[in-house]
Amino acid sequence: MKKLDTNGTVYTVVYSAVITIIVAVLLAVVSQALRPRQEANILLDKQKQILGALKIDYSTGDPAEIYLALVNDTLRYGEAGTKEYREVYVANLNGAVKYVLPLSGKGLWGGIGGYLALDEDKNTIYGTNFNHESETPGLGAKIVELPFRQQFEGKHIRNAAGEVVSVAVLKSGKHAEGQEQVDAISGATITSTGVSTMLQVNLAEYAEFLNETPAAAENVESVKEED
Repeated sequence: MKKLDTNGTVYTVVYSAVITIIVAVLLAVVSQALRPRQEANILLDKQKQILGALKIDYSTGDPAEIYLALVNDTLRYGEAGTKEYREVYVANLNGAVKYVLPLSGKGLWGGIGGYLALDEDKNTIYGTNFNHESETPGLGAKIVELPFRQQFEGKHIRNAAGEVVSVAVLKSGKHAEGQEQVDAISGATITSTGVSTMLQVNLAEYAEFLNETPAAAENVESVKEED
């Protein structure tokens, strides 16, 4: 029997291919095994962010349990899987209805996002919770901090005529005609503008929800959250 030439090109190619296949299979198995945990972590993070927008302190309890006790409905607009698809989370805080809208946009270095909680009038901002992928620490990254977020509380997204115009984020001393406003983060103009644009664009995309009355919800699917 001819001895296998372990120094030959054929052996090297076959050996490399076998190792690659084995590693790929192992990675696929591990990824599949970890997927439920990854999905659970993503869901939990989402629930925490929504609770943050609702100004709920979950540090002393189970965030998932607190979320399920407060957020009991989801309004769905449009067809799932399309860019028009939207979700609105409905919470009940001591008998008061709050609507939570997901947000997504672009900052200086990457994506920004978060959640906006509105009072039942669909006009008054109850709370916000922003996040970012890679904004500059100490500057744009401050959008996640309370001093910036709390500025939005009590502001209104509609003008005197009742039109949805959002809330502007501007440098101190500047004025937005026909809009309420908050102060931009000093030294983070692009990120602040990104937040302002994100709010304006996303609120426009939720026009169907914001402009409807409770009786005009024929095309809306209301889904009760389950444990």
